[in-house]
Amino acid sequence: MGDHRAKAALFDMLGEVAGALSAGRRGEIVDVLAQGERSVEEVAVEIDQSTANTSHHLRVLARAGLVRSRREGTRIHYRLAGPEVEDLWVALRRVAEAVRDDLGRLAQGYLGDGADIEVVSRAELHERLAGGTVTVLDVRPAAEYQAGHVPGARSVPLEDLADLEGEITPGLPVVAYCRGPYCVFAPAAVRALRARGISAARLEDGFPEWRRSGLPVAVGGEPGVPRGL
Repeated sequence: MGDHRAKAALFDMLGEVAGALSAGRRGEIVDVLAQGERSVEEVAVEIDQSTANTSHHLRVLARAGLVRSRREGTRIHYRLAGPEVEDLWVALRRVAEAVRDDLGRLAQGYLGDGADIEVVSRAELHERLAGGTVTVLDVRPAAEYQAGHVPGARSVPLEDLADLEGEITPGLPVVAYCRGPYCVFAPAAVRALRARGISAARLEDGFPEWRRSGLPVAVGGEPGVPRGL
């Protein structure tokens, strides 16, 4: 029989990893970093917290081994420690969806009903892109687009959506995507576009799921104006 103290230390370590995600803001941070590396200041803006509070949460995640950091001048940038961390975040969401009856109500309270929004699967969007029959908008912050995006997508952060007036080809449908199933940017973009009489739908989930499914990914700046814009 093994030493129980050794067993306790092992399970305590596992508990430390799980405990690092026990705060909602740290879950938000993992969701943001699943899009790509960000500075502490950028993460703070995204989760609506002070830089000091955000730094504390990031240190907890770092102690648990879930994130890595690097310094660039006076700024510290963080990234997920590996794809396994994203796997853990996805698994946590799936467990919550399976065991918590109130999760759907909370999601609807944040995202809206969703019954009025057409949803396009990843496979369908990939097919439409190949045929040039869709305009794709990445409505995440520009830094996340730079870190990785759907090839052919145009970077249009939600706050810049109004600037597209007159630039979308009439009759060509639009598909917007953002961070994932609990991201409000794409639903908000679809509703805003439809209010202007533009046919719009959202991707079924988000860019991380697109990447995780092995579909093509582009990195860097604007890859030229995609067909339809």
